[in-house]
Amino acid sequence: MPVVATNTAANSALRYLNNNSANASASVGKLASGSRIVKASDDAAGLAIGTRLMADVTALTQAGINASQGASVVQVADGGLGRIGDVLQRMKALAAQSLSGVPTNTERGFIDAEFQELVSEITAIADTTRFNGQSLLDGTPATADYFVGTDVSDTITVDFQALATGFSAFGAATLGVNLSVGTSGAASASMDAVDAAIDAVSEARATAGALISRFEFRGQQIATSLENIDAAKSAIMDVDLAAEQSKLVSNQVLVQAAVSAVSQANQIPQSLLRVLQ
Repeated sequence: MPVVATNTAANSALRYLNNNSANASASVGKLASGSRIVKASDDAAGLAIGTRLMADVTALTQAGINASQGASVVQVADGGLGRIGDVLQRMKALAAQSLSGVPTNTERGFIDAEFQELVSEITAIADTTRFNGQSLLDGTPATADYFVGTDVSDTITVDFQALATGFSAFGAATLGVNLSVGTSGAASASMDAVDAAIDAVSEARATAGALISRFEFRGQQIATSLENIDAAKSAIMDVDLAAEQSKLVSNQVLVQAAVSAVSQANQIPQSLLRVLQ
């Protein structure tokens, strides 16, 4: 029924215009942000999952740094262990020299002077092998936990006291002997003590090597997890540029059509008024 009081056609065209304009604006927002989910109503479940994945990415990124730093700390400790091992090898050579029948007790005293300095040097190396200002081989730090995952239980524990066992306080208190090569008898006892310390250092270095290897493999695993989680997050939250651009073009065409329709609908009452003329 033709009427002039209510322009139903114009109201309908305006409603479609508003809807199409809103859809076009939404597409522009997604294209501008690069995200498929600009507001929660776009995909509430996807937003929740994507947010959790982003939190995991944040934690794993830091975990990767932690793993690298953990490996670096243990490598510093291993470097100190290596130098202690070198000192012990020299001490064994001095003990062997003292055990030879060639030196007199006077000459053994000269040999012992170097030997005693090396005993002190082992303790000095243990005290001065530091990372971030903290000594690693003096037995002070007991254990350290390095967070290398996304859950509080994802840690690698380093027992620094185990690394320092047998040489952190190298001497009579630790080895049960008075270290000296001033006499043949003392040199014999010291030889056994040095051999025991060499074994302790070798065991500690093996432990350090295993820890470094573990940190490195965990770092690689974290990198793989980051790549996969990023891909999953992208599939959920990132906008498909081609599809969204096509949608935008379609909505823009519909907006133009709706604008034209509103214009045409607004002319209908004017046309009806001619009936009265």
